[in-house]
Amino acid sequence: MTLEELKLLVRTVPDFPAPGILFRDITTLIAHGEGFAASVDHLARRAEAAGAESIAGMEARGFIFGAAVAARLGIGFVPVRKPGKLPVPTLGIDYALEYGTDRLEIDPGAISPGERVIIVDDLIATGGTALAAAGLLRQAGASVHLALFVIDLPDLGGAQRLRDAGVTVDALMDFPGH
Repeated sequence: MTLEELKLLVRTVPDFPAPGILFRDITTLIAHGEGFAASVDHLARRAEAAGAESIAGMEARGFIFGAAVAARLGIGFVPVRKPGKLPVPTLGIDYALEYGTDRLEIDPGAISPGERVIIVDDLIATGGTALAAAGLLRQAGASVHLALFVIDLPDLGGAQRLRDAGVTVDALMDFPGH
């Protein structure tokens, strides 16, 4: 499937989670077998071309796409988890949200020093979570130079924040406005 055909599979939900917001819902994309497989194929080709040695994805929707890309490439998947979900001592990073803070954690044993890790997630909006994940993976010794997304919301500035931190951003589609 082409990228334009995939874009048509993303449902837009008006006024969610607040009035004036157009929520881009990937549920309809992942429910479409051919569309989901094509999305994973597009992401996997880009990750492979970048020399990915492993894929990292953030909880929860980054697990869907990231694990599928890793499996397609036959490489490992590093889950970037919410706090308290891993049964071993973790590395963690706190980061700012629009209203408050959050935390991400990883198993530091899941990454080898210098390992080329590509971040994969469903959507980049303000970039806070992806930026925190990149910092956390780097803290663990990973080389993080690329983040792949299904959707970019360019007006929210997240992709530029990642670029400013030395991470190239690539998305299958974008939706101007929010």
